[in-house]
Parts: sequence; structure tokens; C-alpha cells
Amino acid sequence: MTAQSKLIFGSREPSPLLIVISGPSGIGKDAVVGLLRKMNANTHFVVTYNSRAPRADEIDGRDYHFVSRSEFEAMIESGEMLEYARVYSDYKGNTKAEVREALASGKDVIMRLDVQGAMTIRGLCPEAVLIFLTASTKEEWLNRLQARRSETPEELELRIRVAEDEYARIQDFDYLVTNSENCLQDTIASIQAIIHAEHQRVIPRKVSL
Repeated sequence: MTAQSKLIFGSREPSPLLIVISGPSGIGKDAVVGLLRKMNANTHFVVTYNSRAPRADEIDGRDYHFVSRSEFEAMIESGEMLEYARVYSDYKGNTKAEVREALASGKDVIMRLDVQGAMTIRGLCPEAVLIFLTASTKEEWLNRLQARRSETPEELELRIRVAEDEYARIQDFDYLVTNSENCLQDTIASIQAIIHAEHQRVIPRKVSL
């Protein structure tokens, strides 16, 4: 045994992970993160700020922090945002304080972000774990997007065009997970397996923001 080597037995204290769940609009990020939240009590789930009005099934503080556009712009001006973007016609973003405090607590942190936000986090924190959600087929994804009935035809067309650019960024992610229709539990199992494997790395990721 060399002077540099040492024997390791048992488990070690895991380093907290920063995990980003991303993918195009309508791919099921909300459903995935919602079920992960129910199954992972010791994980911190970041609630994104959003300047649009809530949809019928959304609850302020659970799904998003809903604020006005002027309130969001004031947060930008005061330097509170870790990352933000104007997505279609609305702002989305996350505050520095929440993410840093959660990581300092030692908990894994999960963020639900569009692809633009995920790329911002990649630049700020190269050690973040980025997961890209996709559908089984393009037709399946389009059916989900249309079934929401929350966009005008013009907005729907814009989301489809944006998704083409988002899929071009897959190589910038660490993992690709298929979120097939009616197979949410399989999606969750894949993500849980990724998180478990990341905690078994010989050289842990060192997250800093």
C-alpha cells in the first residue's frame, strides 16, 4: 500500500448535489418535480419565481412564486436573482438566497428550469447535475403541449420553434431521461437512480455558487 493510499470502509457523509430538471415546454417537468417532492422529504425543492398568472391547477408558493412583472424586475434590479430569463412573454428565475441556504444545510437541491436557465446554472456551477427530460416521440410531446390549452396558436407555434433550439443543447446535459406518457413512476425511478449513483462517486461533485 502506497503512502498516498488509504483503506475506506462503510459510508461517508455525502456532499449535497445541485440537480437541475429541465426540458422543453410541456414535457412534464412540473409532474416529475411534484412527485419527486412527495418522495424526497430530505431534499430541498427550489420554488421558481414567475411573472405570469397561475394556471387553474397551480398554487402560489407550491408550483411557483407568482409575482407581477414589475415586482420581478425590481428583484432583478436589486441583485436578488441567481438566474433568470424572459421566457416567451414572462420572466422566470430563482433567488440566490434560497439556493445557497439550501446547499449550506447539506441537503440535495433540485431546481426545475427551462433549458435557458439550465445553461445559466451550468455556467455558474459546472458541478451541477443536469437532467434533460424528453418524450417517447415528437407526436406524444405535441399532444401534451396542445392538451394544456393554455396557449394561443401563435404561442404554441413559438414554443415548438423554441424546443427545436432546446433539443440542440442536449449535449450540454449530463443525463437524458425519457418521460413517456403514463409512465411517470418509471421517470422518477430513473432520476432516483441517477441521484443515488452520483452519491457513490469516488470523487464527489463539489457544488459552489
